[in-house]
Amino acid sequence: MEAALLRVCGPLKRARLQPSWGLCAAAGGKVFRGPTLTLARRLNVQQAVDHWGQTFERSGIPEPILSSQYIIAHVLGAKTMESLGSRRLREMLTESQVRRIWELCDKRLSRMPVQYVIEEWDFRDITLRMRPPVFIPRPETEELVGLVLSAQLPAQGAGVTVLEVGCGSGAISLSLLQALPQLQVIAVDRSRDAVGLTRENAHRLGLQDRLEILHMDVFLDAEGLLRGWSPVDFLVSNPPYLFSEDLADLEPEVLEFEDTAALDGGADGLQVIQSILTLAPRLLKDGGEVYLEVEPRHPPMIQRYVEEDAAAGLRYLQTHSDVAVRQRFCVLRKGGAEQ
Repeated sequence: MEAALLRVCGPLKRARLQPSWGLCAAAGGKVFRGPTLTLARRLNVQQAVDHWGQTFERSGIPEPILSSQYIIAHVLGAKTMESLGSRRLREMLTESQVRRIWELCDKRLSRMPVQYVIEEWDFRDITLRMRPPVFIPRPETEELVGLVLSAQLPAQGAGVTVLEVGCGSGAISLSLLQALPQLQVIAVDRSRDAVGLTRENAHRLGLQDRLEILHMDVFLDAEGLLRGWSPVDFLVSNPPYLFSEDLADLEPEVLEFEDTAALDGGADGLQVIQSILTLAPRLLKDGGEVYLEVEPRHPPMIQRYVEEDAAAGLRYLQTHSDVAVRQRFCVLRKGGAEQ
């Protein structure tokens, strides 16, 4: 979450709204929670932010203030409340703004993630379209991209090809393409929704010419991938890695809206990861590398798996921690000496 949204401009005088708060009907008979629309027309921006922050908190919505701020900033055409400035926060909302805010905040009350509510999200230096059920990229995955970019790559990625297995919204592939203007990327996903969203995001960002998007299950059609698209220099993936038993502990935002197939890694979380490692030596050039985002319990398990020669041809190089100091990323190489 962006720290800027934690800093709200100074307190503003609140309208005396409490007696009239409740349910209100909008066009088409849809019911919204909050002050009546007649009264809401007299709300300024800050008062709307405060109201929805309180409403979300009373309803048990995670990160209630941030949810309110992101949604209202989005309706006003901004990324953050801070970017609006204190003067804008005192401006009265128009009727159309009120209706849109109430509509989107009602979706958040259903536990829909903010990213799906506002239909976009920033990832590193790009803005991605978001829609359910395609997996929402997490901050840790930004670190994975940074790790790949820290590798010894030719200038601007010239002559380098990256394969991403499980592209989701295209966050990893498109961030790499944005950072390296001569890089070529192949993005693969078995979800038609994910492939469609990656393609849409690529076109919105003007990166489609250096990106090949394939709708396939690489583990069922490995030969097709090998014939047409290998060998590659890097294989990058944020695969499903949760232990199946841990899924029940996830928030409704995840369980009810995101594709659980993008989360569930099987009994030990390694089902997809092991398949990637088994296939990687056939997909990579000699000296090519694998970059994986994993569950913090996984790095020693993956290292043992590789050392037992279950992924013949791969050498385990390094484990990297995320910003919270959890072992989150694994780097492996096809052949070559250990660094």
